[in-house]
Amino acid sequence: MVNNPQPNPWSFVHINDTQAGSPRSYRYKPALLENEQTAFAQIKKINPDFMLFGGDLTRDGVLHDFEYEEMHERLTRLGVPYHAIPGNTDVGNKHTDKQGAFANRRDIECNMEAGRLEKFASVFGEFPWTFVHKGVRFTGYYEAVVGTGLPQEAKLWAFLEHLSTLPHERDHVVVNHYAMFIDDMNEPNFDITDNEQYLGWYFGISLPHRARLFDLMKRAGVTMVFSGHIHCRCSQVVDGVRLYKTASTGFPQWVDHFPGGDGTLGFYRCDVTESGITQVFVPLEKISTDARSYGPGGHPTPEMRDYSLAWVK
Repeated sequence: MVNNPQPNPWSFVHINDTQAGSPRSYRYKPALLENEQTAFAQIKKINPDFMLFGGDLTRDGVLHDFEYEEMHERLTRLGVPYHAIPGNTDVGNKHTDKQGAFANRRDIECNMEAGRLEKFASVFGEFPWTFVHKGVRFTGYYEAVVGTGLPQEAKLWAFLEHLSTLPHERDHVVVNHYAMFIDDMNEPNFDITDNEQYLGWYFGISLPHRARLFDLMKRAGVTMVFSGHIHCRCSQVVDGVRLYKTASTGFPQWVDHFPGGDGTLGFYRCDVTESGITQVFVPLEKISTDARSYGPGGHPTPEMRDYSLAWVK
């Protein structure tokens, strides 16, 4: 990518949370793969300059190298340049030192690990990343590393401090996985041990890291932020920054929490002109109705992972 502003309109797309999985796993839903391939076919027709992938490329990549490999093959076949960051199903969840409210989710065991972050980077490319393309800066990072104490956390803070010193472009688009906040940038932290607050903790970034991240975003001239993880489409503007909670191509979640929230499956097309960036939601042309599946949902405990169910051995 080079800094070469051009007057001709061009486009990029943003997609996340495909979570297609693999028939080699202890759980699999063909419908998720079919929806991913529907989205990819639509993206191919758009012929964007590139695709931004906002995490959860895999269903259980946190456990399986083969899911990384299979997804990498599908992206290669697609033939659209892409820039990816991981999501929690790829590398593990944001860290906690407390067990949450639900016994069937072993939250401490789901903490991300440095080795998975490194493995993801070796397959899908190093992150965090930033580049300028035709006068627009694009930046991607897995912000859930904050508060982990892992080497990747120190790397991220140093990266963001440096990013804030770079010259500002007219637009600066950031790709995250977790939402910066649930309802309000200044909301207090949620209690993981309270079943009414658990999802608030699970889906968002906690203070004080949230405030520091957003301050560095503003210092870097960020104008748009895309986040996934929630699988519900809604948007807000905070201090002039457009923040988009985005849809999944796989399945909706928590739609009833957000006034006007939309669980329609799809992705974003963004058209860039001299006057700015216009985002348009693109629903999937076809939603798979394949009811076949096996294995549990959510974050299964080890004893629930029965690989004898796998369709491909």
